[in-house]
Amino acid sequence: MTDSFKQKRAAAAERLGVPAESIPRHIAIIMDGNGRWAQQRGLPRFHGHSKGGQIVEKIALYCVDIGVEALTLYSFSMQNWKRPAEEIEFLMGLYSMYLEGIRETLMKNDVRLVHLGREKPLPDKVIETMHGTVDLTKNNKGMALGLALNYGARTELIDAAREIAEEYKAGKLDIDDIDESCFDRHLYTAGLPDPDLLIRTSGEMRISNFLLWQLSYAEFYVTETFWPDFNPDSLDEAILAYAKRARRFGDVNSKSAQQ
Repeated sequence: MTDSFKQKRAAAAERLGVPAESIPRHIAIIMDGNGRWAQQRGLPRFHGHSKGGQIVEKIALYCVDIGVEALTLYSFSMQNWKRPAEEIEFLMGLYSMYLEGIRETLMKNDVRLVHLGREKPLPDKVIETMHGTVDLTKNNKGMALGLALNYGARTELIDAAREIAEEYKAGKLDIDDIDESCFDRHLYTAGLPDPDLLIRTSGEMRISNFLLWQLSYAEFYVTETFWPDFNPDSLDEAILAYAKRARRFGDVNSKSAQQ
């Protein structure tokens, strides 16, 4: 962790009244509730997606300010292709616009964009724009912004297993070298720390095929707030709840387990 991250985390922790180690290094968010947010207001679902897109930048910049090292956002799952064609078309246009429009902000704040997921069958325009933004920001040293776009955790595990099998078949990998660290290196999240905190908006109590390997020891926080209404204060509430928990990592001898 660089001094910049440490200083930001210390300042955020002091403001919130928690230890600096209570600021998560990696936050993952399942951004849920865009459609319901719009429907509650008598608006088409598209309005919810547009509003949700605006929230992404606000939360990302806030995470930069408080010293978060990685923020991963579940934007579009492989199962989301089942949605109405007109909604998918709108979303793909929104992604293209967002991925290009956020470049200046990412560079100004030293943020690196990472794509998590398969490229196909994303439209060529989305892939092209995403490649451009990933390439532009690849040398940035600040927060990593992971965008899970056309993502599925089971597919991620299959892709990792296939890559490992190919390396073994080619004689580049010994069977004894296949362990957790080896598997980590072949995931879409390679190089990122595992999430400390998973946040899901809209009150749903499921992880929806998201980061199944990486969430092994993450703390879960569910809020009834729909994603378009989520804001930095909402994130502070999640961090305060996280700060009260004793992370065991399988250790039954922790203080919380004895209480």
